[in-house]
Amino acid sequence: MKLPNVTVVIVNWNGERFLERCLTALLNQTISPSEIVLVDNASSDTSIEIARRFTSVRILMQSTNLGFARGNNVAVKAAAAESEWIALVNPDAFPDLHWLEALLTAAWEYPEFDVFGSKLVKATDPAIFDGVGDAYHMSGLVWRIKHGAPVASCSEPCREVFSPCAAAALYRRSALREVGGFDEDFFCYVEDVDLGFRLRLKGHKALYVPDAVVHHVGSSTTGGQHSDFSVYHGHRNLVWTFLKNMPGMLFWLLLPLHVGMNLATILWFAVQGRGGVILRAKRDALLGLPKMWRKRQVVQSTRIATVREFWRLMDKQLIPAR
Repeated sequence: MKLPNVTVVIVNWNGERFLERCLTALLNQTISPSEIVLVDNASSDTSIEIARRFTSVRILMQSTNLGFARGNNVAVKAAAAESEWIALVNPDAFPDLHWLEALLTAAWEYPEFDVFGSKLVKATDPAIFDGVGDAYHMSGLVWRIKHGAPVASCSEPCREVFSPCAAAALYRRSALREVGGFDEDFFCYVEDVDLGFRLRLKGHKALYVPDAVVHHVGSSTTGGQHSDFSVYHGHRNLVWTFLKNMPGMLFWLLLPLHVGMNLATILWFAVQGRGGVILRAKRDALLGLPKMWRKRQVVQSTRIATVREFWRLMDKQLIPAR
């Protein structure tokens, strides 16, 4: 196997608790990346001091927090010209020694795929899955497949998934360029599903690689998956992802289901005493609809994949089995 050039990208914001372990894991890979680029989103902790101890890491310091989406776009643009592949790793994700080797081997063996996802296990308990890829329900709801399930209950080969979790994933750089990278309006959360959706619309497929193991903390610097920050961005971006990307007649057929899912979500959070944050998320989602509709027109005008392909890939259970 001819080893391609790979740039590993880390977007960091106040990740001092995890950064040393993450960078050490990357530098100890059985196949070394061509370069490691760290975008620091104006961290106020000791992240920069930690990163500077790793002299081979290229640091791109930002004066403001660009968010995950724009931060990755900055890094991809700055990556070495010869890098054919871009590997994304969150600072709270710690790859096993053979992680990059497993991804590149899969890329060699499955040239029809352009995106490769990792086997994420919980950093605090490696016997539990954090996720093996993202599922997209026909209502527009998304979740990580097998999140919280015992690892021992699942042994499977490489398989196609809707999209990988960008906490640890490999992308063909030319594919990222073709779709314009991440949507920077998303800032963070669900931006990887939106990217995966747009890649699929252009005919690029994603593969889950079970040998590419990564220990993942998850939402470590944003207050956790259930924080107001996470809820706001995640549930705003769910609406935008559906509006921009759902192809052809599926958009109109599934729109009532999408509206119903959003109403049920508002009710659920209201019952939990968190009506304020979910209402802000959906209000801002609605305010952004004109801009997202304009983006939809561009995205759909260049679509290659058929409606049938998306129907095959979506989760179609009446009640989503998250």
